[in-house]
This record gives sequence, C-alpha cells and structure tokens, in this order.
Amino acid sequence: MKLQEMTWSAVAALSRDVPVVVPIAALEQHGRHMPVFTDSMLLGEVVRRASERLGDRVIWAPVLWLGNSHHHLDFGATLSAGPRTYLDMLGDLLENLIMQGFRRLVLLNGHGGNIVPSQQAVFEVRQRHRERSDLLLLASTYWSLGGKPHEVDPSIKQDRMGHACEWETSMVLRLAPQLVVNLAQTEPVPFGNAFEPANRGWITKERTEPGHIGDPRGATSEKGEVLFRVFSEDVVALLERVLAWDGKSWNG
Repeated sequence: MKLQEMTWSAVAALSRDVPVVVPIAALEQHGRHMPVFTDSMLLGEVVRRASERLGDRVIWAPVLWLGNSHHHLDFGATLSAGPRTYLDMLGDLLENLIMQGFRRLVLLNGHGGNIVPSQQAVFEVRQRHRERSDLLLLASTYWSLGGKPHEVDPSIKQDRMGHACEWETSMVLRLAPQLVVNLAQTEPVPFGNAFEPANRGWITKERTEPGHIGDPRGATSEKGEVLFRVFSEDVVALLERVLAWDGKSWNG
C-alpha cells in the first residue's frame, strides 16, 4: 500500500499492526558519471520490487529524498540536512506514526550518510516510549541485510557498497542507462582502510578527487539486475520477520 495514494480514512481503518516503512535516501553528487538522484532512484526501485512481493500487508511512505549528505557539499550539486536536523526529522516522522497508533515502524535506508542518524533516531524514540512493550522500531540499510551479490554472481568484483561504484553504477545502468555518462573515462578510487576497525570522521574530498569511491568500470546492466534482485529479496525477508513478530518479544 502506498501511503501517498490513500485517504486519511482508509489509513485510519487499517490494523495498527501493519508495518509502516519509511524509505530514506539522498540527493547528492555521484562522481562525474552518475546522476545526483542515484540513491533515491535505486532505493525507489528496491521498494517497488519489494512492495510487489508483499502486496497490501505493508504501508510504504514515499521515498524521502533529502538526506544527511554534508560530507559531499564541497562538490556542489548536493542538497543536505545537517546531521542533527536530519536526526530530528526522522524522529518526528516516527513520532507522527506512533501518535497514529502504528507499532511496527521501519526506516529503510539507501544512503550511507543516513546510517548513523537513522540508528540514533530509533534509539532516541524508543527511550521516549520506554514504558511501551509493543513497539518495534527498526533502522535498516538495504545493502546491509545479509545478501552477498558477489557470491550470487562471481563477475561482480565488489564485496561492499562504495559510492558511484560498480554496484551503484550497475543498478543505474539497469534502471536508466541514459543517465550514466563518461564511464569509460573513469578511474578506480580505492576504498582505503581509514584506520579501520575504528570509524574515522571524514569528508568526501579527503577520499576522492572525482567524487566516486570504488571501480565503476566493470558495471553492467546484467549485474544491476542481480543486485536489485538480491537487495529486494533481503528487504522482503526483513519485512516478513516484522510481519511475523509476536508483538512483544525481543527476538524476531
């Protein structure tokens, strides 16, 4: 069910155990070969595929295109909410849905910069409702749900998400190939180790001059189809667990 296509009375008539998914993405630079709407486009396609599988058992909010992308601002062509502003916005969205009585809420993320704010948002909202035992608040990122595309298709070289990389470029080639330009002129940008396993604060220009991270040169539409299939199946599997949750236990 698409929230944006429903009337308020139709929403009011639904069971409050129906999961509500809020997809969150971004509008930001994606190197010299990719469109700035990449994250929102790719998440939108993952949502489309997952929603077809799940039917009327889940409510889907529209993809939120404004993300936390301050680390990309030096490149321009980026619209961003600051980390604390974004955190508060996600918290307000969750509070809106809780006020309406919904109990199973999922932030489904499609942009790396949203990972920490989305996790913090669900943590803070849970603390504000600590007397409740019937709330399930989840922050999830579609490429971190367990699927391993490089094992499904060994021609996929990358084993993790980069930025305007083999994965993202392949998915845009599958979805809107006319939006990928100058791919033959790109050069690989290594991920680096960034003091791993510690988490280093960074801005994108520290890591890359052209704006991408990874090696997009091997991207193909066929790989994009594999990636979309793996990631949408992961989302379906997660939401099946949300649907099956007994409404009170820790595990699910």
